[in-house]
Amino acid sequence: MSIKTYLDSTYLKTPEQAGISNSDTLDKVRALAVEAMENGIYAVMIRPDYVRSVRELLDENKSDVILGTVIGFHEGTYDLNEKLREAQKAIADGADELDFVVNFEAFKKGEIEKVTEEIETCTTVALREGRVVKWIIETAALSDEQIVAITQLIRDIVLEKIGEQYASHVFVKSSTGFYKTPNGEPNGANEHVIQLMLDNAGPLPVKASGGVRNIEEAKKMIRLGVKRIGTSSALAIANGEQTSGGY
Repeated sequence: MSIKTYLDSTYLKTPEQAGISNSDTLDKVRALAVEAMENGIYAVMIRPDYVRSVRELLDENKSDVILGTVIGFHEGTYDLNEKLREAQKAIADGADELDFVVNFEAFKKGEIEKVTEEIETCTTVALREGRVVKWIIETAALSDEQIVAITQLIRDIVLEKIGEQYASHVFVKSSTGFYKTPNGEPNGANEHVIQLMLDNAGPLPVKASGGVRNIEEAKKMIRLGVKRIGTSSALAIANGEQTSGGY
């Protein structure tokens, strides 16, 4: 098992969240890309503002590192047109993969038609451009029943409205890593919620994101059946180091 081929190395803090400048943030995401290139990390996942610069860096180095970005991050409540504008710009800037935050708040309110339209429309636009899509469902904001239901909804939209031939290109992803939980409870992937997703996503693949902090946890997720893992400590995990906190 090569852990590195499963890892998406992420830096998703805004300059304001990190207390640094925009140029310092750009330096960080470019350094992340260099680290991925030098160490065989499968992908880097960054905010949309930095995609063009990192695309140029990867291309200059003829790198096959996958470049991903997030859409509607992290609240997921952007309206459909906002998500489409952000997605189309990311595609034009050279993103290979688009990780959309589903409007889980609308889903929880029972606005299923709204959520269905969002998933079908955004997925279709990205697939048409040859991109991989991941839908972040924010498991920490959902009950077990809601995790099952929204996972099944994404699966059914892809299979019934888009086409089963695209199933391997549309992931269900657990978490943003930024959701504020009560009392500081875990807000990312854990074995229980990942198993719920795996049981209900197939044939769509699952990405575990948030909370995977060492190589044993990563291996456990892979044994369960996840195809990708998102972490802000990709190289440390690959090197067998214990990490703490963060995404």
